[in-house]
Amino acid sequence: MSTSAEFEIFLSATPGLEAPLCAEAIARSFKAPKTVPGGVTIKGRWLDVWRANLELRGAGHVLARVATFPVIHLSQLDKRARKLAWGKVLRRDVPFRVEASCKASKIYHSGAAAERIERAISEELGASPSPDAIVCIKARIERNICTIAVDTSGESLHKRGFKEAVAKAPMRETMAAMFLRQCGYDGCEPVLDPMCGSGTFVIEAAEIAGGLKPGRGRRFAFEHLANFDQKAWAEMRQSGGIAPITVRLYGSDLDMGAVRMSCANAERAGVGDITNFSQCSVEDLTAPPGPPGLVIVNPPYGDRIGDKRKLQALYRSLGAALLSRFPGWRVGLVTSEAALAEATGLPFSAPSQPVLHGGLRIWLFQTAPLA
Repeated sequence: MSTSAEFEIFLSATPGLEAPLCAEAIARSFKAPKTVPGGVTIKGRWLDVWRANLELRGAGHVLARVATFPVIHLSQLDKRARKLAWGKVLRRDVPFRVEASCKASKIYHSGAAAERIERAISEELGASPSPDAIVCIKARIERNICTIAVDTSGESLHKRGFKEAVAKAPMRETMAAMFLRQCGYDGCEPVLDPMCGSGTFVIEAAEIAGGLKPGRGRRFAFEHLANFDQKAWAEMRQSGGIAPITVRLYGSDLDMGAVRMSCANAERAGVGDITNFSQCSVEDLTAPPGPPGLVIVNPPYGDRIGDKRKLQALYRSLGAALLSRFPGWRVGLVTSEAALAEATGLPFSAPSQPVLHGGLRIWLFQTAPLA
């Protein structure tokens, strides 16, 4: 596959957040974005694969789909796998691994399918398979159609490369970014997270305000592929500048350890100068100086941390503080319990569709500007 040929690229999403990821892909001018179960497909070239890894905040992995063909038995899979031009994508001196899944197909043994593809690549290309390889080939056989893709990301893209410390029950950066997008945040207004934990919402908001690329501080699996161009990649990473930042982003937490954690994470991300973290209980919350903006919060919920009955009081205190001291501010609240959201007394509209998070179904509840 040449660097100039267009092909299908799959952007994996947190289940329930496919739509905001598609909206982000449209905003970033990727070609033909389309929501599909589990993510978004776009059309592009290898340069677009690199850019998607570098720029998209909501994608978990970027998969370059290199082949699609019908298959009904393992010998046919072996034959088709051997015909692929692996040398145009994989390097002989770089180990690889294969993962396969089978659904509603005559080939039903995923392990056997992975083994056939792995052996075909090894014998045709001369590369060595390794269970710990950074480069991963993913084969999906569904309804007797095999799609082979290269995971170009490596580690999940929520690992931006800056956060060393995390709080209890952390929210992934990719999820936080998509919840911010659903709240209409564009980097031009202040943001406050009154239960900031390790600072994920605040740091993501600060990076958006500064126009910082989420993948700027990490490495990717595509850097180990045969078609990787170090010079072109360096130019892409350096393109664009930091946008003028006219807002400040705020986080607070009752736990001083969380405040220190957030400060350290923000400094590593390069947004320490536009973020402010402080120790504060929800009862003592006050709006920061300046124009109103967005309060976004991921409080503890009963299935995750603590006792649901005790949490009712916490949510009531949060709602009372916001209603009395944050006129003009919008609120976005993430929780697994509609009853907890109702306990705040805040005028929420109907919640977003459910999002899967750590085995739980959670919802984003939003208000219009508070009176």
